[in-house]
Amino acid sequence: ADEMLEHNPNPTDADIREALSGNLCRCTGYEKIMDAVRLAAARQSEGV
Repeated sequence: ADEMLEHNPNPTDADIREALSGNLCRCTGYEKIMDAVRLAAARQSEGV
């Protein structure tokens, strides 16, 4: 996610899904991962 945010600091959900497409996670359906990437993007844009 860090590398994706370097290239795209304001990703859409589709961008995040595309970046995660090579990873297989059967436990969460990616929802918690999506939430974490959204939070990281928001904090990065706020300079936190």
